[in-house]
Amino acid sequence: MPRSVLVAYGTTNGSTARIAETIAEVLRKEGMPAEAVPARSVTDVSSYDAVVVGGGLYAGRWHKDARRFVRRHGRELAERPLWLFSSGPLDASASERNIPPVPGVKRAMVRLDVTEHVTFGGCLEEGAKGFIARKIVSSGKGGDFRDFAEIEAWAGRIATGLMGEPKSG
Repeated sequence: MPRSVLVAYGTTNGSTARIAETIAEVLRKEGMPAEAVPARSVTDVSSYDAVVVGGGLYAGRWHKDARRFVRRHGRELAERPLWLFSSGPLDASASERNIPPVPGVKRAMVRLDVTEHVTFGGCLEEGAKGFIARKIVSSGKGGDFRDFAEIEAWAGRIATGLMGEPKSG
């Protein structure tokens, strides 16, 4: 039986949402019911067999909606397969090497027995919300550094893992 997957995300300017939607799309292509939903709007995770949570990185911290989501649903998340991703470096570094999770995400990984975490490149373009984001873009340091082939490959590994592993908990 296909396993249903929630891909919850915290985003300010939509970059992380697009990553989450791509992950859900790959999972659906692999035959799993999956949906990408803003983390702040999720009230219950009990109907999902597995969860992926992503958050944009801002000043070394995961997006507040992603942080709140893992705190609010921690007990249920600990009972099912769980993957985390971060989105943020505004350069090619995420495609060149493994970037470890920021401290808050690392603590959540330990507490919730996370299967895997990955950091993807971020995207900050003209029209970004927030004073600092606009300054980064106007200084020429913005851009789109998301590697969708890498994102799709990671989502494929999640699908493979879910097809081969029994539900935990």
